[in-house]
Amino acid sequence: MLRLQTKKQRLDTHKPFPKELIKNLQEWFRIELTYTSNAIEGNTLTRAETVMVVEEGLTVRGKSLIEHQEAINHAEAFDYIQTLINKKRQKATERDVRDIHSIILNKIDDTNKGRYRNIAVRLRGSETILPNPLKVPDLMEEFIKWLQSNNPDHSVKIAIDAHFKLVSIHPFVDGNGRTARLLMNLLLMQTGYPPAIVRKEDRSVYINSLEKGQTKNDLTDYYTVMLEAVERSLDIYLEDVEPEPNPQQRFYTTDEVAKLLQVDPESVRRYVRRGHLKAVKLGGKFIRIDKTDLDKFIENLKK
Repeated sequence: MLRLQTKKQRLDTHKPFPKELIKNLQEWFRIELTYTSNAIEGNTLTRAETVMVVEEGLTVRGKSLIEHQEAINHAEAFDYIQTLINKKRQKATERDVRDIHSIILNKIDDTNKGRYRNIAVRLRGSETILPNPLKVPDLMEEFIKWLQSNNPDHSVKIAIDAHFKLVSIHPFVDGNGRTARLLMNLLLMQTGYPPAIVRKEDRSVYINSLEKGQTKNDLTDYYTVMLEAVERSLDIYLEDVEPEPNPQQRFYTTDEVAKLLQVDPESVRRYVRRGHLKAVKLGGKFIRIDKTDLDKFIENLKK
């Protein structure tokens, strides 16, 4: 936690951020959170396809209507929590949680959106036993009281604890994970932290850590996964606001990649268009390229 606080303090020294930078980062996180959060739940849209659906309103051949709607809904839910950032955690309500969930299931399951489940549910492939539906209203009332309390814990711990508590109550028939991750990110942003991204490649570790916490009351792995997610997002912000590039940075712009490869920026864009190099557009202005993907691309070039 100390390392997170140190990075947060470094980040705070650069505030206020330029408006264009804030806009670009928000657009990137909006897409990345939508892609990763839905992918964890089984949505097969790629990053690029998520951009097409959310930003360009296009239909992707071979993908279901539900997958399209899930992308649209998550992006809208992210927009919604932006409106709650200036609200204090102690003012959180059940309605806030239910509103997030209502957007997540909009036009997918209008009967159950924003409503607590009245049936028993089980998690496929998991030993976790979820609460009886009759207990859900009382558990949610207790959860909100905890959220509103003057909790002495660090704000990051409160945010990731809120995520764990909500998915463990599992108050809804569907959409619990996406709702819990959005609530966690709302709590993080309310205290000046960027939203945390649970990556698609971390899905198994993430799910197993949740189950370990729920069945064995051991949250060690869970805290490791979530704190790493928070730190990654801090690194993304720091890479964009600090004047000197960090040699350990995780993302690169088109110009940076061009310099590393000793080619012109148009060559980099051509690699991207041909599918040789993965990239994500930020508001249509520039491209962020993951260091892992870049390393693989360079290795392939050498071969």
